[in-house]
Amino acid sequence: MIDVHCHLEQKDYEQDRDEVIEKCKKELKAVITSCVHPSDFDLTMEMVEKHKNFVFASCGLHPEYVKEVSEQQKDQYFKLIEQNKDRIVAIGETGLDFHWVKEEEWRKKQEKVFIEHINLAKKLKKPLIIHSRGVFDETLLVLEEQDVKRVLLHMWGEKNLLDRIKDKNWFISVNTMILRSKPYRKVVKNFSIERTLLETDSPWLAPKKIIEGVEARNDPISIKIVAQKLSEIKKLSFEEVWKKCAENAVTFFSLPVQLFK
Repeated sequence: MIDVHCHLEQKDYEQDRDEVIEKCKKELKAVITSCVHPSDFDLTMEMVEKHKNFVFASCGLHPEYVKEVSEQQKDQYFKLIEQNKDRIVAIGETGLDFHWVKEEEWRKKQEKVFIEHINLAKKLKKPLIIHSRGVFDETLLVLEEQDVKRVLLHMWGEKNLLDRIKDKNWFISVNTMILRSKPYRKVVKNFSIERTLLETDSPWLAPKKIIEGVEARNDPISIKIVAQKLSEIKKLSFEEVWKKCAENAVTFFSLPVQLFK
C-alpha cells in the first residue's frame, strides 16, 4: 500500500524522521511526501535519495503561502523542480484556498500561481496534486479551462461536483476525515474505487485527533485505518481496497511497477 500524500518534511518529524520512515517500510510499499514550500526542498530531495524507491516526492507551492513567498523565490523554486524532475513524481500540492486567504488580491495571486503550476506540470509531463479548501467549484473551473488531464484531488470533500470529476477521469484521495465527516463519507460512497487513492496528510489528521479530539501526530501507517473505513463504506473487502488503491497509485504517479509486485 502507498500513502500518496503526507508531509514528512514537517518539523513534527524532526526528532525521529528516519525512524518513522523505517517503521513505514515494514508495512507499506511506498510513501509520497509533499513538499509545499521552497525552504523544504533540500530536505525532501535528501529523503528521496536516502530512502530510494520508498520515499517519492511531489513538489509545489501550497496556496496558503502565496503571501510569504516572493516572485523571485517562487521562480527559483520552479527552476529547482525542473532541474530535479527525474526525482519528482508529481507537481503540487497546488490550487486554491479561500479558507486561510481572504483578501481578493491574494486570491487572484493564488489563481495565477495555480496556472503556473499547471503549465509546469504540462512541461514536465507530471500529474498534478490539487488542494481546494472553501473553493471547490472555482478549483475545478480552472482545471477544466486549462484542460488538465492528470489530476489528483487531494482530500476532496464535495459530493455535488463528483460528476465533473468522473467526466474527466480524474482521481481523488481520501484520508482520516472519513472517520468523522459525513460529507467526506458521501464522496467516497459515490466515487469509484477505480479512481480512489489513500492518503494521510500526516503529520496532521491523526485518528485520535479526528475521533477523540486528542492532540496527536499522524503518520503514513494510518492509511490502514482509512482503508478499513473505506471498505466498510464501499462494502468491499479490506484486501480489495488495499490492493486496488495501491494499483491506482502506481498508475497515476507512473511509479516503477516492479517495486509493487
